[in-house]
Amino acid sequence: MRSVVLVSGGMDSLVAAALAVREGEAAFLHVSYGQRTEARERRAFRAIADHYRIEKRLEVDFPALKAIGGSALTDPSIPIRTGGIDRDSVPASYVPFRNGLLVSIAVSWAEAIGAGAVYIGAVEEDSSGYPDCRQAFFNAFGEAVRIGAARGESIRIVTPLIRMSKREIVRLGLELGAPFSLSWSCYVGEETACGVCDSCRLRLRAFRENGVPDPIPYASGTEG
Repeated sequence: MRSVVLVSGGMDSLVAAALAVREGEAAFLHVSYGQRTEARERRAFRAIADHYRIEKRLEVDFPALKAIGGSALTDPSIPIRTGGIDRDSVPASYVPFRNGLLVSIAVSWAEAIGAGAVYIGAVEEDSSGYPDCRQAFFNAFGEAVRIGAARGESIRIVTPLIRMSKREIVRLGLELGAPFSLSWSCYVGEETACGVCDSCRLRLRAFRENGVPDPIPYASGTEG
């Protein structure tokens, strides 16, 4: 097995998955942690895995993150930001150390099945400002894997989108033929995307900048 790919079902993880599949045999991993759109994201994961005919796939329930709380994605009493990106603060949608926990699960599975890489579609340059989406974080995490995992010397943490803008990610996905219609990025909606949360705003802007419509359904009046 060449790689384990963390596939949330969102746009970025879809493009990272398309790259991993192009490189060779891949296993897809999805982690549900009690997020607002948990069921919709799981549905997107399954559709993407089916599209790429992935035989080795794993769905993990990790309710600890919801129990811990501290995020608008896991605690409905905390409002989702809809006023645009504020790069001077960490948004309420940040889930405390989520990527550290998700990558740990992926590395565990990579060890178990003999995979040589863990792919994650993290984006630093044009994201919502999450601290665990930075290249420095993944560099440090890779060193921890090297030291602390039995096969750590042979497992790489791969972040192919980390320096890209959302516009560039959409363009790359289009070049790869990634099925954007199967992905889901909205923090709120499960039937139609809200169009106003940070994730929807970034996604819509990226498609608009590429001159193509986003193929997922949005609430009326929020498509552009």
